[in-house]
Amino acid sequence: MKNTFFAFIIISIFSTGIVSAQNAVVAAAQKLPANPVSANIEPPKGYMLGPGDEISGSVLLEPQFNFIATVNEDGRIEVPFFETPIMAKCKTEKELRTDITALLSKYLRNPQLSLRTEKKSRPKTTVYGEVRNPAQIELTRRATLIELIAAAGGITEDAGGVIQVFRTQPPLCLDASDENNWKAETGDATEVPSRIYSLAAVRLGREESNPVILPGDVIHVQKAAPAYITGEVVAPQGILLKEGGTSLSEAIAKISGTTRTAKTKEIKIYRLKPGANPASKEREILVANLELIRTGKQKDILLQPYDIVEVDKTKKSLALTILEFAVGAGKQAIQSAANTSGARIIY
Repeated sequence: MKNTFFAFIIISIFSTGIVSAQNAVVAAAQKLPANPVSANIEPPKGYMLGPGDEISGSVLLEPQFNFIATVNEDGRIEVPFFETPIMAKCKTEKELRTDITALLSKYLRNPQLSLRTEKKSRPKTTVYGEVRNPAQIELTRRATLIELIAAAGGITEDAGGVIQVFRTQPPLCLDASDENNWKAETGDATEVPSRIYSLAAVRLGREESNPVILPGDVIHVQKAAPAYITGEVVAPQGILLKEGGTSLSEAIAKISGTTRTAKTKEIKIYRLKPGANPASKEREILVANLELIRTGKQKDILLQPYDIVEVDKTKKSLALTILEFAVGAGKQAIQSAANTSGARIIY
């Protein structure tokens, strides 16, 4: 008898283990936590209705109850035979169907209602700037910044290191505490909220630099800011300071270097003072020795947007000036003698 009792206990424990294991496998297969109560995960509700959406309702075998209604600015729709408009804003199609079916049940027994929604409440999202295919994109599901950049063909070579996202409209059906319900940095209610993201961080796929993009958002991929190099260089021009930055030596190398007469020991950089307009003359002067930079004896200077780099011409020494004068005078005397002397021909 005792052996039978112990055998029963062992079988019960073993069976309980099998059931627990099966439950864990099923939960894993469904990609749900083994303890759904403690996980506190709320599944996405899907598309929620908003002002402007057009809803078509059809009741099986009861055409007099069919209707077409547009969600008004208050978020309500009007349904035949009911005086009070029904709230539709921020409800899913399934939730709205449940509400209308409950009303129809006052007149019909087990009404079979079907709904169809023409989505018109969400404005298109705009992607422009330094992308290959600027576009307006209609969002029908949750999308992120990386997805929208990819949908616009990716970044061009002239892109800088900054992407700015403007939230032009208050998000529909979001709580004030929701992280996607942006507020203006200054707290001004009339200001369009925006966020700035590093292109390098976006490319790495970092979560903090890959926000959820909402309908109506405007994404601007900014162009790299210029710096200007002038004076005794082979090809004076402006260059774009792309992501990662450009140093003085790199910038000069990009334009084929300096001329033979360049004063490389004293290159001047005219830099805007903090907060100054790019067209302003409020600039500070930095001096760099390119020869020391090339030999590693001086730290290279990282150029900033709208820097003006001026490479002066080397002043000639007195000896070089006398030598050039003498050579020039000698050439002029020889040319003059050649022009004034009579030509003689020997036969």
